[in-house]
Amino acid sequence: MDPSTGRAGRAEPDDGVRLRRVLGTGSVLLFGLAYMLPLAVFTTYGLVTVTTGGHLAGAYLVTTVAMLFTAYSYANLSRVYPAAGSAYTYTLKNFGGHLGFLAGWALLLDYLFLPLLNYLVIGIYLNAQFPAVPAWVWVLAAALVVTALNVVGVNVVANLNFVLVGAQFVFVVIFVIACVHHLSQAGAPIDPLAPLFSSSTHLSDIAAGSAILCLAFLGFDAVSTLSEEARQPSKSIPRAIMLTTLIGGITFVVVAYAGGLVFPDWQHFSSADAGTLDVMQRAGGAVLAALFTAAFIAGSFASAMTSQVSVARILYAMGRDEMLPRRVFGALHRRFQTPYLNALLVGAVGLLALVISLDTASSMISFGALIAFTFVNLAVIKHFLVDGGERSSSALLKYGLAPAIGFVLSLWLWTSLSRTTFVIGICWLAVGFGYLVYLTHGFRRRPPVMDFSEEPPAVSPATTEPAR
Repeated sequence: MDPSTGRAGRAEPDDGVRLRRVLGTGSVLLFGLAYMLPLAVFTTYGLVTVTTGGHLAGAYLVTTVAMLFTAYSYANLSRVYPAAGSAYTYTLKNFGGHLGFLAGWALLLDYLFLPLLNYLVIGIYLNAQFPAVPAWVWVLAAALVVTALNVVGVNVVANLNFVLVGAQFVFVVIFVIACVHHLSQAGAPIDPLAPLFSSSTHLSDIAAGSAILCLAFLGFDAVSTLSEEARQPSKSIPRAIMLTTLIGGITFVVVAYAGGLVFPDWQHFSSADAGTLDVMQRAGGAVLAALFTAAFIAGSFASAMTSQVSVARILYAMGRDEMLPRRVFGALHRRFQTPYLNALLVGAVGLLALVISLDTASSMISFGALIAFTFVNLAVIKHFLVDGGERSSSALLKYGLAPAIGFVLSLWLWTSLSRTTFVIGICWLAVGFGYLVYLTHGFRRRPPVMDFSEEPPAVSPATTEPAR
C-alpha cells in the first residue's frame, strides 16, 4: 500500500491462486434462485399477510416491480465491472472508498444473517417434525455441513442446487394444484382481487409489508458476486440477474395469490408464525404439510449454502484490497481455490442461531439491502450520465429514468421499515463507520481501492481445472 494515499497497489498473491472461471449462465441462475429460496414466501407468510391486511400477493407484486428496476441497475453495472464484490464494488468505483466501504458494510449485515436465518428455519421445522431431537442439534448440524461444502468449493454448491431448487419448484406446482382443487371443491364464492388489494387497502400497510419482503430478493445481488467465477461474465451475469429477479418474483406472487384465495380469513390464523401451516392444512391436509416441510428444508439448505458463498466472496474482495486484513480475508485455499477462512468465519457467525430468535434475525436483513440497492441505482446515473456523458434518448431512459425509479422505490421501502430494524441497522452502521475512521486514520488516508483493470493471472494446471 502507498502510505501517502492509502491506496492498494497491484500486489499479486504470493502463490498465484485465483478464483476459477467455471460457471455458466444456468449454474449462476440456479445459484441466484437457490439464494432467493422459491419457498421463501412461506418464511414470513403469516407475518406479512397480517401486516398488509390480507394482501400478501399485492405486497409481493409491488416488491417485484421495485426490485426489477434495481436488478436492471445491477445488470448494467455488472457489464462494466466484472469483479467480485456486488454493491460494494459498484459504489466504491463510482463514489469512492469511504461510501463504498459503508455500502459494503451495510450489505454484510444481510449476508451474515441470511445463513443464520436459514439455520433457524431448519431447526424450527425439523424439530416440529421430530420433536425428540432438539432444534439446536439441527441448527448445529446444518451449520457444520454448509460450512464444509463451502470450503470444498463452489462447484459442489452449484451441482447440488440442481436438485435442491428443483425440489422447491416441484412443491410450488403441487401447492398451486392443491389450491385449485380445494377452491373447485369448496364451491364458495371467491373474490379474485382480494389477495392483491381491496377497498380497505392502506398503501402504508402494503409498503410496510413490501419492505420486509425485500429480503427475499437478495438473490440478484448474490449473482453479481460470482462475476470472477463466470465463464462469460459480461453476458451470463446480467442475464442471470434479471432472470433471477423475474422468475423469483413471479413465483412469489403466484404462491401468495393461491394461498390468499384458499385462506382469505387471515384474521383466524392460529398465530402469525403458524400462518403457513394453516394454509397447508386447508389446501391439502397433513400430506401437503409434510411435503412442504421436506421441500422447505431442502430450499433452506440451498439458500444457506449460496448465501454463505456470497458473503465469503464479498469479504474476499474487501480483504484482497486491504479494507479488511488481507492475510485473513484475502486468503484462498491452495487446493480448493476458495476463501476458506471467510467461509469458516461466516459459519461461526451462523452459530448465533443457537441463541437468537427468528423474529430478531429476520428484522436485521432488509435494512442493509435497501441501502445497498439505493447506492447501486445512484451509481448507474453517475457512471453513465454524469461521468460518461451519455445523452441519447435511450441512454436517458436506461441510465437515467430507470435507476431513478429504482432509487425512489428503494428509498420508499427503506423508510417503511420498522423502528426495531432502524435501531439495529443504525447500530451496525455506527460500528462500520468507527472502523472506517480507524482504517483511514481519521480520514487522513483514503481506503484501498480495487484495481478493476487487471486480469487474474493464469493458475498452475496442478492447482485448478481448465474452464469448460
